[in-house]
Amino acid sequence: MSKKILAVGNCGFDHGNLQEFASRHFNAEVTPAPDANEAKRVLGQDSYDLVLVNRKFDRDGGDGIELIRQIKSDPAFSGTSAMLLSNYPEYQQQAVAAGAAQGFGKAELGSQNAISAIQAALA
Repeated sequence: MSKKILAVGNCGFDHGNLQEFASRHFNAEVTPAPDANEAKRVLGQDSYDLVLVNRKFDRDGGDGIELIRQIKSDPAFSGTSAMLLSNYPEYQQQAVAAGAAQGFGKAELGSQNAISAIQAALA
């Protein structure tokens, strides 16, 4: 059974890279959600093994750390692993403080660090 990842706030190019990476390394399917409202709607309809959240949403500039706070504070979703996509350590620290697993930046996609982070979140 393949793993399911919800990727929130990415542009089409980045989503394609995430899909290829997740498929190759984890046999995972990646569902895109452009913003927080769509992410919460999709989470309410299906279960996901991981929510990968962009720090700033491509479509509407929404805040990924705020979405992580909302997911982690909602009893319906709080057990779902979440992770921030950001190259900035200070935002990674904020996301971890909000309940996310340690994430990585898009510049690290494909690196051993990114593979290990997602493996841990999917375990």
